[in-house]
Amino acid sequence: MKRARVIVDGIVHNATERDGQVVLEDARRLWPDQVTWLPPLPPTDRPRTVVALGLNYADHAKELAFKAPDEPLVFLKGERALAGHRQVTVRPAGVQFMHYECELAVVIGRQAKKVRREDAYGFIAGYTVANDYAIRDHLENWYRPNLRVKNRDGATPIGPWLVDAADIADPMALALQTTVNGAVTQKGSTKDMVFDVPFLVEYLSGFMTLNPGDVILTGTPDGVVDCQPGDIVVTEIEGIGALMNTIGSP
Repeated sequence: MKRARVIVDGIVHNATERDGQVVLEDARRLWPDQVTWLPPLPPTDRPRTVVALGLNYADHAKELAFKAPDEPLVFLKGERALAGHRQVTVRPAGVQFMHYECELAVVIGRQAKKVRREDAYGFIAGYTVANDYAIRDHLENWYRPNLRVKNRDGATPIGPWLVDAADIADPMALALQTTVNGAVTQKGSTKDMVFDVPFLVEYLSGFMTLNPGDVILTGTPDGVVDCQPGDIVVTEIEGIGALMNTIGSP
């Protein structure tokens, strides 16, 4: 099942997808442009942890003149960095290079601590699409990315749907694609991750507790290009959905 959280008439609703429409809990059916989209993440009574991976595709590492890491390059993001489908992400004034990153986002379904790799999928609620924009101007060293690169308000659209884990037969064999203004600029597959999803759940839960609603962003393949104000960027993952976002000016 595909699930979402949307705002209609100022009220937050849980929703599902049917025949391309957004179906609210009260059975109303609306078109995607008739709702305001929120990140499709379950509400949580504790601070949500958003974990992100850098250089988790060897081709992207090569594209940026880095070698693929021997251990996951992990950083944290604040929840205010997240934005919904069809929202605007601002390109700050004076920036020379800002690019998208189409990423498989893994949403944790139950508390995970010291999980074994072979059990990892049992701790996943579902999957969604993330677009983790980066500003290359602000990179300082290989410990990247720093806060201004990756943790700006609204810098990471996510959605539109959270797809139940049971509906994705193999998350490690999904095609990824990005278009900018309708032109394909990035193609890849989750099979090319350096560290796959079960490894990441085992690795992360080995030193930190993952709670329901936490998110793991798993990195992007090569093919990133600079984005300008007015550009419409669509990051899409096979079987999960197409996430649309517009680049805005300050």
